[in-house]
Amino acid sequence: ILVLGDSLSAAYGIRLEQGWVALLQGRLKAQGYGHKVVNASSSGETTGGALARLPRALELHRPATVILELGGNDGLRGLPVADVRGNFEQLIERSQRAGAKVLLIGMRVPPNYGPAYTEAFHALYGDLARPRRLPLVPFFLDGVALDDALMQDDGLHPNADAQPKLLDQVWPKLTPLLPR
Repeated sequence: ILVLGDSLSAAYGIRLEQGWVALLQGRLKAQGYGHKVVNASSSGETTGGALARLPRALELHRPATVILELGGNDGLRGLPVADVRGNFEQLIERSQRAGAKVLLIGMRVPPNYGPAYTEAFHALYGDLARPRRLPLVPFFLDGVALDDALMQDDGLHPNADAQPKLLDQVWPKLTPLLPR
């Protein structure tokens, strides 16, 4: 399982072993899955940056499943939704061509850029997932983002207490992709 994400998957501001990706490896092992998790996430990553790194990651790790947890930094930078969509399309297609199943994790952006951008940005995840029949976590930070007790002081990154909740968002969408 290759996790290609940004700071939310790179355990920004907390110890790496506290992050949801490390917790995923533990849960897989505890439940009898033999899958290895490779965390190729990087703080500050955009869909464009991930696209540049993806070919090497696919070649090196040959994943059966790719989890794409990206887009938040694109949205915070106000990148055009069409560009973000194009990057995601290539990330998905290249992963699938390499034989991997893809799980897409959706994000929302703050309303700073206005409702048209905010709505178009969030809608792109469903628009990508539906025609490709990809499993989708609609909003990764659902139940976390607005809870100060689960967020770091920066208001952007979940703290260690939030990580099991993030894993719980991913788990039901991921397990159907994993053979035992």
